[in-house]
Amino acid sequence: MLNVVLPDEVIGIVKNNFPVDGFKSETVEAVSALGRVLHRDIVAEEDVPGFDRSTVDGYAVLASDTFGCSEGIPAVLTLAGEVLMGESAGFALKPGMCAIVSTGGEIPQGADAVVMLEFTEDYSGNDTAERLIGIQKPAAPGNNLIFKGDDVRTGEIILTAGTKLSAHDIGILAALGYSEVDVRRQPVVGIISTGNELVPVTSDPKSGQVRDVNMSMLKASVTGFGANVRDFGIIRDDEDSIRSAILSAIECCDIVLISGGSSAGARDLTARIIESEGKLLFHGIAMKPGKPTILGSIGGKPVFGLPGHPVAAYLVTELFVRPLIDDFTGSITKRYTIKAKIGESISSNHGRAEYMAVRLSADGTAHPVRGKSGLIASLAGVDGYICIPRDCEGIASGDEVVVYEF
Repeated sequence: MLNVVLPDEVIGIVKNNFPVDGFKSETVEAVSALGRVLHRDIVAEEDVPGFDRSTVDGYAVLASDTFGCSEGIPAVLTLAGEVLMGESAGFALKPGMCAIVSTGGEIPQGADAVVMLEFTEDYSGNDTAERLIGIQKPAAPGNNLIFKGDDVRTGEIILTAGTKLSAHDIGILAALGYSEVDVRRQPVVGIISTGNELVPVTSDPKSGQVRDVNMSMLKASVTGFGANVRDFGIIRDDEDSIRSAILSAIECCDIVLISGGSSAGARDLTARIIESEGKLLFHGIAMKPGKPTILGSIGGKPVFGLPGHPVAAYLVTELFVRPLIDDFTGSITKRYTIKAKIGESISSNHGRAEYMAVRLSADGTAHPVRGKSGLIASLAGVDGYICIPRDCEGIASGDEVVVYEF
């Protein structure tokens, strides 16, 4: 008989027994930090851009020199010079002057606007020592300019600790001159599959055998959560073999996941091994699917006994293992929810919270995906899941539900 805890209690049990506030950081190259979690705030040590620059090809001007001009009555300005790309202007504009600038180029001191080439005309002749440029459209101060510090100002916090770095975040780091960045160390998650019926994915199962779905699924899940994976392979239902695999995983991993061997049958050994080597925190969660889930502690490290059924293993990992990995990495998982109307009635009177996958249609209806927890294909194409509370007898068709997106 399992002594179960409520789903809402599980996260508290995990946090109380496995505090990870002191988890370490490491320094990595910024270009390889995609998906990693920042350990500390990124503060700008310089302005970006570091100079006033043009956003178009054209002429830098003093805006006041162009007021009132038009195609019929252009403002005629003296060309003071050209600012080459990648170089400092090296000169200043006085009233009545302009300068050629390219997109992204620095504008000379004194200029406060840029007029696009399309609205100018070069009046210089071959025998004219002085080059004259006609401005045919008035410019307001700031037109076609990005000013120094418009993007980032010195001392500004640009990225906060706990941010999971995206490609554009890495672009920001490059703009600020960060070639390296401090990130939280990724926890190592050891995964053990148990069961005499399991064969590798590459095998052709014989009668009574099944491919090891959970190993591939769990490796993909925890990698997506930001952890590194150690694969300890398929272990037969033998107490000594399972014990040896668990203890090996404990030595080199931060978290251990054991797939299968969590129910109360005679061949299910996980709980007994955890209890003999450490501490069994609970055996069973009042939820469907996922009731036989185990959590224990060996050497101060969390050991999860996951149901062998793939849907149950996936859901338990998403709900309870992911938050622990987030604590290790310092990441904050945002759970997005959508309110929808349920497409059909669902009865539920199991005395435990029931989680059910759903697909969302274009009209906002959530359609339950009915399937047994041992059938992984039922998760194909689902958008999320709903939770029916343990004290609820079901949901009537048309009732509003909260859909938690995967």
